[in-house]
Amino acid sequence: MSYDHGRFVWFELITADADKANAFYGELFGWKTEAMEMPGGMKYPLVKLGDNPIAGFAPPPKAGIPPHWVSYVSVADVDAAAKKVLAAGGKTLMEAFDVPGVGRMQPVTDAEGAALFLFKAAEGDRPAAEGVGAFHWNELWAADAKAAVAFYEKAFGYTHDEMKMPNGTYYLLKSGDQMRGGVMTAPPTGAPPHWTQYVTVDDVDAALARAKRGGGKQVGDVMEVEGVGRFGFVQDTLGAVIGIIKPAAR
Repeated sequence: MSYDHGRFVWFELITADADKANAFYGELFGWKTEAMEMPGGMKYPLVKLGDNPIAGFAPPPKAGIPPHWVSYVSVADVDAAAKKVLAAGGKTLMEAFDVPGVGRMQPVTDAEGAALFLFKAAEGDRPAAEGVGAFHWNELWAADAKAAVAFYEKAFGYTHDEMKMPNGTYYLLKSGDQMRGGVMTAPPTGAPPHWTQYVTVDDVDAALARAKRGGGKQVGDVMEVEGVGRFGFVQDTLGAVIGIIKPAAR
C-alpha cells in the first residue's frame, strides 16, 4: 500500500443527474460507469477508463449548488491538513468524514474560495491513469496567482517553478520533482476562483464536435502552447465545465 501525497488522485462531478452525465461523458471520452455500493444503500456512479476507476458522480450536498467538477488531493493526515488550510487562510466546508473501504476526506477552500477535497485513501493511492480519456492536468484559476501559490506552499508544502506566458506568469506546483498542478491568474470571465481539470483526447476538434452533438457547448477558443499541447473547454449538458487537451509530443 503506497501513497503519493500532494498528487490530485480523484475527480468528482457534482451533479443532480448522474444519468445525463453518464450519457454525455460516455460519448465524449468513452467513459463507462459502474454503480458502487455505499453506506446507507446509496449507489455511487464510479467512472472507469477501461478497468481503472478514475472519477465519480455525486449529488450536491444541498440545493442550489450548480454542477461542477472538484478535485481530491492526497494528504498524509486529513485532520492535520485541514488545520494547515485554516492556518493559511482557507476554510473547511464541513467536518471530515470516513467512507468505509474508501478513506477519510474533507472539503475545504483555499484563501480565495476555490474548493477541493483533502483525501487519505483507505488502501493507498491508485496509480495515475494515462492516455486518452485520463485526467491529464489540474489547474487553479485564481484571482491573484502569486498569492494563491503562497497559500498552497504553506498549506500543502508545495514548491513552484515559473513559466512566462503571453498573459502573465504561470506557476507550476511541485512536490519534490513531481508536477502537481498549475496556477494562473484567471481571465476576466466573471467566474470565481476554481480548479479546472483537463482530460486527454486524441483530437481536440473531434472531441468538441462530440460534445456539441451530445448537447454540450464549446467555451472560449481552442488554444495551443508550444511544449504543452492543444486545448479547449467544454460545458456539459448540466452546466459543468471541463478542459480537453491533446498533449504536445515528447
